[in-house]
Amino acid sequence: MENKKTITHKDKIGFQKIIAVFGVILFIGKIIAWKLTNSDAVFSDAMESVVNVISAFMGLYSLHLAAKPKDDDHPYGHGKVEFVTSGIEGALIAIAGIMIIYEGVNSLIVGKTLNKLDLGIWIIAATAIVNYLLGYISIKKGKAENSLVLIASGKHLQSDTITTLGVVISLIVVYFTKIYWLDSAVALTFGAYIIFVGYKIVRKSLSGIMDEQDPELLNQIIQVLEDNRRIEWIDVHNMKIQQFGANLHIDAHITLPWYYSLREAHNEMEKMIILLAKNTNRSVEFNFHMDDCKPVSCSVCQIKDCPVREKNFVKRVQWTPENVTSVDKHTAD
Repeated sequence: MENKKTITHKDKIGFQKIIAVFGVILFIGKIIAWKLTNSDAVFSDAMESVVNVISAFMGLYSLHLAAKPKDDDHPYGHGKVEFVTSGIEGALIAIAGIMIIYEGVNSLIVGKTLNKLDLGIWIIAATAIVNYLLGYISIKKGKAENSLVLIASGKHLQSDTITTLGVVISLIVVYFTKIYWLDSAVALTFGAYIIFVGYKIVRKSLSGIMDEQDPELLNQIIQVLEDNRRIEWIDVHNMKIQQFGANLHIDAHITLPWYYSLREAHNEMEKMIILLAKNTNRSVEFNFHMDDCKPVSCSVCQIKDCPVREKNFVKRVQWTPENVTSVDKHTAD
């Protein structure tokens, strides 16, 4: 069963186009500043902008592909492409960091003369402001629409803002002190930082591709069930949650009284599904399995007037990530 919510793919694609266009403009500005100044720090910023441009267009393609409906070849849709493109983006960021470190080390060994730092400072400062605003909006939209691509793009733009501000500060220091080796040292520092940012993005994308459990999401869903549980729901177990772009797929087993008719049992399962559907802002596909209760379930069953109880009720078991994801039915032990 599927809970369908409106995901504004058109809005996401439209904003990603804006990111791509601004990425090209900012890259051109940084290249001009690099040519004017001959600065390693500015070169490091320009190299990250290369990745910005590539990742922006890759993100645009992935959002277009993720918006396609399910088909015979992709029964779960195309949403996982967002994890793939985010992973490639992270790898490109790390490669840019390695290039920056190489250039910085080379400059420290050989030496370099810097020019027109005052003009370079103004150009780079302007790109930092634009990057921050784009990154902030992208992350905000990505979280609202559960888009890994927009979130990754926003974080990348904001990390670019941090490095760009560092470049501006280093240029100001070099401009007044004339200590030119500081320029290369700053480039090395930000090269290492960029590699770390790239690693984090790759790590996040791999967790999505391999369906790694999201503890925060799991806790949120279990808390909704725990706060609204009915005594007829003897337990929920073997729960698994998969993410496909902005969409979720939830598998779970719900234990119900064995003497319920098929219609009664299905109605109870429906109530749980509707509850979860109303308490998430994402499109969710449910695959719930109904289990009949066993004598061992009597110890945790809260139905007071159960006509077939075989054992005494012992205690109410609180639902937690540990017992809800377990493959076994709940017991009082």
